[in-house]
Amino acid sequence: MAENILVIEDQEEINELIALNLETLNYTVTRALDGDTGLTLSLNTRFDLIILDVMLPGIDGLQICQRLRSAGVLSPILMLTAKKSEADRVVGLEVGADDYLTKPFSVRELQARVRALLRRVAFNTQETNPTAGPDQLVFGDLSINKNKHVVSVADEEIKLTAKEFDLLLYLASSPGQVFSRDQLLSAVWGYHHSGYEHTVNSHINRLRAKLEPNASEPRYVLTVWGVGYKFYE
Repeated sequence: MAENILVIEDQEEINELIALNLETLNYTVTRALDGDTGLTLSLNTRFDLIILDVMLPGIDGLQICQRLRSAGVLSPILMLTAKKSEADRVVGLEVGADDYLTKPFSVRELQARVRALLRRVAFNTQETNPTAGPDQLVFGDLSINKNKHVVSVADEEIKLTAKEFDLLLYLASSPGQVFSRDQLLSAVWGYHHSGYEHTVNSHINRLRAKLEPNASEPRYVLTVWGVGYKFYE
């Protein structure tokens, strides 16, 4: 079945260009030309990927992203930003976007980013090979299945975005090891630029809100003041 992609972009020509070039790859594309329509669609229909412009009439892309993550929508979000709008990129990652693409962008780059995000979705939802051995990390009540990308606390499944899962798995794979924000940013997001460290903080806070019985006194994702973060040991 073809993956279903939502494009929320108010510039008609860009919206149509994105749709045409994704349809050539046999994706099903739904288009929205304003934020309110895009938000309604994304809250009421399951999409495999959402391409979201920051600057939109009505509710903007950053607000949409925040609303979707607050509502538990886990679809990966590719944010479109202006070329010099680094602040928007940082904030977009902080509120839950999975990746960003700066305008103007090439068709090849767009297609490559979309393929990469959709591959991650496919991997996150694939079933474990029944002949394979267990691939599980367990820390107290917390269980992480690396093959199924399933996380549970006290046998209750916790819904995480792809980036939240990647961050958790990276930390949990080396319990007790302290990682700086720069190290986590590089390993999980692939970014090496200063100014994006708050992206890590925001995702850590969301992880704690979902995993910890008391997020103000975390048991699993721990802060090492002045250095960074480490996982339960």
